[in-house]
Amino acid sequence: MSKICKVSMKKANNAYTISHSHVKTKKKQNVNLQYKKVWSIKKMRWLKIRISTKIIKSLHKIKL
Repeated sequence: MSKICKVSMKKANNAYTISHSHVKTKKKQNVNLQYKKVWSIKKMRWLKIRISTKIIKSLHKIKL
């Protein structure tokens, strides 16, 4: 399963881990995804979607 938010389309970010000696090694910063049951006003039913925690905080602004 892909690690992409269904609402905001956020995905992983490439970054570096920097050691004390300043050696850089590549790492991946994944999105904090959670399964959430959300009531859809348009479809008039519950939807179980995988969304990021930042979107969960602002769900009342988004009309699904």
